[in-house]
Amino acid sequence: DQGIWHPVAPRVFETNEEYIQWLRNEHAPTIGVDPNKAPVIGVVLQKSHINTKDDAHYVALIMEIEANGGLVLPIYTGSLDFSKPIEDYFFLNGRSVVDTTINLTGFALVGGPATQDHPKAIATLKKLNRPYLCAVPATFQTFEEWKDSELGLHPVQVALQVALPELDGAIEPIIFAGRDGVTGRSIPQSDRIETLAKRAIKWSNLSAKKNADKKVAITVFSFPPDKGNVGTAAYLNVFGSIFEALKTMKAEGYDLGAELPTDVEGLVDAVLHDKEASMASPTLNVAYSMSVAEYKELTPYAEDLEENWGPPPGQLNTDGQNLLVYGVRFGNVFIGVQPSFGYEGDPMRLLYAKSASPHHGFAAYYTYIEKVLEADAVLHFGTHGSLEFMPGKQVGMSGGCYPDRLIQSTPNLYYYAANNPSEATIAKRRSYANTISYLTPPAENAGLYKGLKEVGELISSYQGLRESRGASIVNSIVATARTCNLDKDVDLPSEDFDTAELTLDERDIIVGKVYSKIMEIESRLLPCGLHTVGVPPTAEEAIATLVNIASIDRPEDEIDGLPRILARSVGRDIEDIYRSANAGNLDDNLLSENIKEAIRAAVRASVERSTDAAGRVTEVNPMMASLGAVLGGGSPMLSALKKQGFDKVQDPDLEKLFGYLEFCLKQV
Repeated sequence: DQGIWHPVAPRVFETNEEYIQWLRNEHAPTIGVDPNKAPVIGVVLQKSHINTKDDAHYVALIMEIEANGGLVLPIYTGSLDFSKPIEDYFFLNGRSVVDTTINLTGFALVGGPATQDHPKAIATLKKLNRPYLCAVPATFQTFEEWKDSELGLHPVQVALQVALPELDGAIEPIIFAGRDGVTGRSIPQSDRIETLAKRAIKWSNLSAKKNADKKVAITVFSFPPDKGNVGTAAYLNVFGSIFEALKTMKAEGYDLGAELPTDVEGLVDAVLHDKEASMASPTLNVAYSMSVAEYKELTPYAEDLEENWGPPPGQLNTDGQNLLVYGVRFGNVFIGVQPSFGYEGDPMRLLYAKSASPHHGFAAYYTYIEKVLEADAVLHFGTHGSLEFMPGKQVGMSGGCYPDRLIQSTPNLYYYAANNPSEATIAKRRSYANTISYLTPPAENAGLYKGLKEVGELISSYQGLRESRGASIVNSIVATARTCNLDKDVDLPSEDFDTAELTLDERDIIVGKVYSKIMEIESRLLPCGLHTVGVPPTAEEAIATLVNIASIDRPEDEIDGLPRILARSVGRDIEDIYRSANAGNLDDNLLSENIKEAIRAAVRASVERSTDAAGRVTEVNPMMASLGAVLGGGSPMLSALKKQGFDKVQDPDLEKLFGYLEFCLKQV
């Protein structure tokens, strides 16, 4: 029911030992490929196409990979569980024998279009630890329909053959075959197959090359286009992160030359300032000057851009004669500034012009990366640039779509903010990005300021003096609350009303409602600072993040949030406390605030066990194991909760929650 099939092999092989022997000793010499140097591409096929001889698209891709200097290990199965043949054929003596895997079935790895087993697929692919490309055969439309469509792939096909494989970790949804409108048989799409083969070879080379020989292009963004905006990205300390990445790359053997800056400021200066200028220059450092002749020779679609931008070099990223690539090179690592979109001053033109295109400078930048630098990979640094939003089909790029034309065969790694999966998905599908999520900065409570802070202080005074001076304090609370416009959200007495006419309970309700509103304002979450890739979080950053995580119920994992656990320990339901507090019950507002303080204290106690001398969390210690627990004193979290008055909480109540928090801290 499964095997290894090659179109020119004498038979179907049942073991990879036999196939590899034939591949190395007989086939590789025939096609002029050195089996000791050639990357091996594992290809997953559908048995039905082989049985019916509807295999022209498979044959075309195998031949193209071999024409580009690679070898192919093509496997098939009659079931919808493709993890089994991968386990059986892509490993030999416990080691992977492929450098990249391409799934040509159009299905998720396990389960087909109806039911998937993503955890099983992920376990298999993690063990394989190789790039996993999932190319797309057009099954819901003919080749002509796809070619003529502005959307590209049919939405149903996007859901079944792009989105579902992405849940396994698949990248690069390149359409490689279509259906003949008359015969219904598969037709290989030659230019797409060429793109797929070249990209698979490039991905394979990343694992085969020594780090010292790899060339890497790091791309930063500048939006809105201005020298002062270079290196901006959502929630990310871009240059600080790049500096950390460069330090790690140098330690791992990458060639960064002899002039690598010693600090972040030096790195910024190297990118921003033209070192050839005799005085402060308004332009960025020029890494490469590309003549118009070279640009035309290396950019086959350059003529297509002239309808919008005129003949090269145009008006952007040019000195009037040459096209300029801005950035700086350190050994084999190039840090470049992605050119502007070009339509910033006329966005309506981009919206309505069907012939919209990147400008010559934008095209020259990516031509430099692919053809001049010959980068082994490009790393787009942060959310987000313009490449993935260039004109073309939505999904299922053609050779005429600009994201495809620009990125060419260079593997694309893309740092994207974890809170923006929608646009990260656009980058994955349109620019063939392998996205790497970075954390948003920790969210802290907004806190109170000016008049709101004064209201909070008055409420604190009221709690101790409510029976003696309560009326005058409530009058001050009402007046100050009105000044802060809280009367737009809270029903307050009129300005000339004296609350001395109210009962104590009625005054408590007014104070409780105001207190509930300022607590809501104070607890609103705001991101603080910028995330730096490669730098462990400070204890305070970790605490801020975990406090928010600890406050959420996770019924799907049977984990109660800490507010619910603490409320239960005092015989209450947290939802009742919240409802009562919102209605103005002062006591429940105070209890709600006490629960928040207890959560922070418990999380702080757990995080401090993993904090180093510099105040950063570099190694996570088990949260539920401590000397205090061994000696009968309970965990640090339990002790912190008891100090806050929640003395009926027990370790078993906390075990699941803090086990999950420990997992989260490791991810942070």
